[in-house]
Amino acid sequence: MTKLFKNFVADESGAVTVDWVVLTAAIVGLGIAVMASVSDGLENLSGDIDTQLSDQGISTTF
Repeated sequence: MTKLFKNFVADESGAVTVDWVVLTAAIVGLGIAVMASVSDGLENLSGDIDTQLSDQGISTTF
């Protein structure tokens, strides 16, 4: 039983999968953090663009 447990602990066949899961979770977390920090500024910018475009008049005469 002890030999089986030692073999189980020493086996590294699933370690690569764990590494990829951790790296993927870190990338997703970083993406969410960037989105949260940029979204307010982007929302303000899009509101400013909307205001500028709405205030522009269209001249129908020459």
